[in-house]
Amino acid sequence: MTETNADPISDGAPIVIIGTGLSGYSLAREVRKLNKDVPLLLVTADDGHSYSKPMLSTGFTKAKTAEQLSMADPGKMAEQLSIDVRTYTTVTRIDTDQHIVRIGDEALKYSKLVIAWGADVVRLDIPGSGVGSVFSINDLADYRLFREALNGKKRVLIMGAGLIGCEFANDLRVGGYDVDVVAPSETALTSLLPLEAGESVAEGLTNAGVRFHFGRVVTQVDKSEGGVSALLDDGSTIETDIVISAVGLKPRTVLAKNAGLEVNSGIVVNRMLETSAPDVFALGDCAEVDGQVMLYVLPLMACARALAKTLVGQPTSVKYGVMPIMTKTPACPAVVLPPRPDVKGAWTIEREAGHVKALFNDLEGGLHGFALTGDFTPEKQALAKLIPAED
Repeated sequence: MTETNADPISDGAPIVIIGTGLSGYSLAREVRKLNKDVPLLLVTADDGHSYSKPMLSTGFTKAKTAEQLSMADPGKMAEQLSIDVRTYTTVTRIDTDQHIVRIGDEALKYSKLVIAWGADVVRLDIPGSGVGSVFSINDLADYRLFREALNGKKRVLIMGAGLIGCEFANDLRVGGYDVDVVAPSETALTSLLPLEAGESVAEGLTNAGVRFHFGRVVTQVDKSEGGVSALLDDGSTIETDIVISAVGLKPRTVLAKNAGLEVNSGIVVNRMLETSAPDVFALGDCAEVDGQVMLYVLPLMACARALAKTLVGQPTSVKYGVMPIMTKTPACPAVVLPPRPDVKGAWTIEREAGHVKALFNDLEGGLHGFALTGDFTPEKQALAKLIPAED
């Protein structure tokens, strides 16, 4: 990793932020709190609207269109933050030696560069004549297309029972839709919650009317009369109108790798969010901080606050603190604080009326994580106070 130049505007070039999602705009806001004058240029391949990505999985409960989920257009954001925003602009190359971002033949000079372009959805290679009815929802434009395609329809099949799949299942069910969820896992949220807590969430969603098909995958999607037919690996079929693929995200790293930046699962950065190139940083879903890609809002905001200080000449390492993750599954609310990967220990489980309290203790009995569902969720604040803060 490299040392940070304390003068972010020494050559008059702007700080360039690639991405206008929650990461990019949050960073711009934090910089403006500290420095009203440093030039900021945000570049995005989409329309540049400011919106909260977590709200995409509450749109049907709240009866929100894509336009209603947008909090501000790029013109308003530019005015509010005194920044320049270039929309529908695709970065084709990064030249870290010359401090240049290339947009085709155009070269944009930067003093500092922040890569905040997010993650791509994992796309399954599923055959069949109905693949045009398979949607992934990763941004506001995706949400708009999905809502338009769903107009007049009532049946939705969701592939994946992770956080996004379960949140969309809950949201669509509350919105009055007939929902099936197909997943190869044993229960819901297995990558986030201990098994018993995941079962509790799945039970709550089942009681709300969601139909789960665990231990199964979709192998083909074909057009059928009035909709599509999804073939599962056990030979059974599910008739539906539209399919959501919610099988995961992968950080966008190709351009970074082509630029010579160190890349692993994400763009490798240290606690200063510095990449392996001078004056280049990464933030949000594309960044791997100390070996972890953290796809959640609270760590992102902590990173934005720390990086803003660094960019204006106050080098600051990010400190996360204790940040529980809340699921947007009101059919069975859940909150989890996963233990750090380096902590050895075990979960203890308490059940009551289908609700679960799971505590992760180290080998000496110290509390390092918890997962709560249903009626146990109000205990999150008291338990969070018992967790040692991360360095």
